[in-house]
Amino acid sequence: MRAKKEFRSKDEHVLYLGDWVFHVGPTFIETPFGTETKDADLHFYGERLTEALEHHVDVTPLANWELYRLEPGKLEEYLEQSVSLIISDVEAKCFHLYPSFFDRARRENKVVTFPDRLNVIKDWISDGGGMMMLGGWLSFSGVQAKSGWGRSSLKDALPVDCLLVEDLVESSAGFTAEVLVPDHPAVKGLAWDKFPPIFGYNEVNEKSEGQVLVRVKETGHPLVVVGEYGKGRVLTYMSDPAPHWGINFELWADYDKFWQQSLNWVKKKNK
Repeated sequence: MRAKKEFRSKDEHVLYLGDWVFHVGPTFIETPFGTETKDADLHFYGERLTEALEHHVDVTPLANWELYRLEPGKLEEYLEQSVSLIISDVEAKCFHLYPSFFDRARRENKVVTFPDRLNVIKDWISDGGGMMMLGGWLSFSGVQAKSGWGRSSLKDALPVDCLLVEDLVESSAGFTAEVLVPDHPAVKGLAWDKFPPIFGYNEVNEKSEGQVLVRVKETGHPLVVVGEYGKGRVLTYMSDPAPHWGINFELWADYDKFWQQSLNWVKKKNK
């Protein structure tokens, strides 16, 4: 697993949740009495995005299962030391289910609750934090509507409304982008006419208080939407910053600059 870095200062640190995966297999069935699985590896799909941001900030990535296992209060410590938060391909339930709820050896005869991590994040944004929520099969509504963000308390801070059904829009022919607000600091000066085809995105509905900066050219659906929540800012990118949807996106000449400008915009109110 990618080694975590020590925090340097709040202005130089980003917490990146998600975009890790275990690859297991192949699986061989050679007998009716059993199977054999050979090989497994752990891969961080967010490596390219992390490299783009680390020209200016330190990035601490956490996999979904690491987030799930965080002890109460630890997320608050991460956020206190971070100027921005990235959530990408993470189900909302990963923020709720503390493993200690299910540890029979630690059960006591008393009522127990923990702080709601999503309310913690919402309050952190309202107090001036900057968040980017990025797309994928476990983002927004997600595959089979399992991601659950439209039913979470954090939905109030997003500049888009999630569908309550599966929201994946995919095509092997790819989708391209059309910039609507070319002078916005997050997208200004980028070669959107050379934006490479992406293989999918999450369909959402923009809120009246949100601003659609970029849309999917072929369908008109929002692709980049920004908004403010309290003293903080939120940017949503409805496709994946990494493979498989973003395998071509990572090759875009302005990939690094887009994420650097997006980060600079969401964190600006913190300065």
